[in-house]
Amino acid sequence: MSQSPFDPSFDDLPATLPVFPLPGVLLLPRGKLPLNIFEPRYLNMTRDALATDRLIGMIQPMAATGGTEAGSRSLYRVGCAGRITQFAETDDGRFLITLSGVCRFAVDQEIASMRGYRRVIADWSSFKDDLAADCEADLDRGLLVSRLKRYFDVQGITADWDVIEETPDDRLVTTLAMVCPFESSEKQALLECGSLKDRASMMLALLDMAVAGTSGGDHARH
Repeated sequence: MSQSPFDPSFDDLPATLPVFPLPGVLLLPRGKLPLNIFEPRYLNMTRDALATDRLIGMIQPMAATGGTEAGSRSLYRVGCAGRITQFAETDDGRFLITLSGVCRFAVDQEIASMRGYRRVIADWSSFKDDLAADCEADLDRGLLVSRLKRYFDVQGITADWDVIEETPDDRLVTTLAMVCPFESSEKQALLECGSLKDRASMMLALLDMAVAGTSGGDHARH
């Protein structure tokens, strides 16, 4: 999957980044994440991003303590920046956007919020390879599909298996990591994998564990 010519080069990635904390939501490099933006602070964030480099950092908040809402919780250290590649404004003032994953980042520190949304100083140095056009998953597709079918059956998920079979390895691993209803901590582990090959291996392990955890007849893990 080639990099868009509109994506920034590594040297052009910004020092500061607006972040959108959402639990259980994962964006990966070269992934596509549709979002429905309706809170005033995130409408501000989207407008500001559209007026500048179009980059927004998706990041998960830590588990809640004492009823703290997601937007105020401490953040995981690693997130992924995405560029707004599609957007539309609805009649009731919402934004419907698609973020295309560009590069992961580590939170160096959080800085003062702006117009209600949170911002961080982003450290991109460990993730330069995210901008490489060629990624090898080294995937055993037969094994993945067999485990995926069992997992989808347990979760009650329907799928177009013809489309899955035709999807390139790198895109398949990325898409499944983003859309499968894994726990937040599991999604974070997938995000922080060092390579696409590592992510594919972890995906197989998570699918196995999910099926094994429901083998006694308890089908509701999530």
